[in-house]
Amino acid sequence: MRASFYPKTRSTPPVKGALPVLLPYRSPQATQLSLHEKLFNGWTVLALMLGFAWIMVQQVWAQSGAAQQASVPDILLKWTPVLLKGFGFNVLISILSMAIGTVLGVGLGILQVSPVTATRRTAWLITQFFRNSPWLVLLFYCILLIPFEISVFGLDIPFPGWVKAVIGLSLPVMAYMSEYMRGAILSIPSGQWESADSLGFTRGQTMREVILPQTVKRLAPSWMNLYAVLTMATPLVSIVGVSDVMTLTRSALAAESRVDLLIPMYLYILSWFFIYCYPISRLTVRLERKFAVKL
Repeated sequence: MRASFYPKTRSTPPVKGALPVLLPYRSPQATQLSLHEKLFNGWTVLALMLGFAWIMVQQVWAQSGAAQQASVPDILLKWTPVLLKGFGFNVLISILSMAIGTVLGVGLGILQVSPVTATRRTAWLITQFFRNSPWLVLLFYCILLIPFEISVFGLDIPFPGWVKAVIGLSLPVMAYMSEYMRGAILSIPSGQWESADSLGFTRGQTMREVILPQTVKRLAPSWMNLYAVLTMATPLVSIVGVSDVMTLTRSALAAESRVDLLIPMYLYILSWFFIYCYPISRLTVRLERKFAVKL
C-alpha cells in the first residue's frame, strides 16, 4: 500500500446526476486594475497636485521678493472663514437647484412615456431644448428675464440674484433628470405592466405603486453623479453677479495685492470642491456595482 503525503480531508460525495458548475472567469487584468485604483486613487492625485503647486508657489514667492511679507499659509488661514461662507453658499445653491430640478425632471420624464402623443412630444421637446443649452446662457437668461420683484395681489415677492441662479441651474438638471427617468421607466420589464394590468390596476396606480418604486435604484447612481457635476458648475453664478466663493476669492486677491497668492488661493478652493465631490463619485461607483444587473 502506498502512503499518501497529503492529509486526508472530508470531501462532499458527488450527487448523482448533478452537473459541474462553471465559475465566472476573472482575468488577471481585473486584479491589476483594482491594484491601480488603490495606488492611484483620487486622494493620491490631490496630494500630488498640492505638492506640485506648493513647489511652484515657493519659486514664485522667492522670485517676487515676498519673503519679508506674511506667509501664504497664514494668509489662507486668515481668509478661510470668509471663503467657507462663500463655499457654503455654493453648496446651498447646488442643493436647491438639485431639489427643484429633480421634482420637475421626474414629472417631465413621466410625461415622456405618456400614451398621449401630444403630451409625449411636448415633454420630449422641452427636455431636448434645456438638455442641449449651455448652462451659462440659461443663467444669463434667468438673470435678465426674471424681474427682481413680482407683485401678487399687492404682495411684493423679491427675486434676488441667487434665486435666479437657482432657477437657471435647475433647468438643465430638470432636462437630465427627465432623460434619466424616461430610461429608468423603459428599463422596467414589460411583465410588470402586464401583471399590474391583470390585477385591474389603472395606469396611474401601476405607475405609482409598481413602476416608480423600481426606478429608485436605477436612478440613484445617475442622480448622485449629476449632483456632483452641478456642484462643480456652481462657480458659474459668480459671472452673473452672485457673491459665491469665487467672487470672495477675487476680493481676497485684490485686497492682498500679491502675485504669489494667485495659484495657492484658487488651488485652495479647488481642493474644497474636490473633497466635497470625490466621496460622492466614489459612492456613485459603489451604487453602480451594487445595483448592476447580473447576467
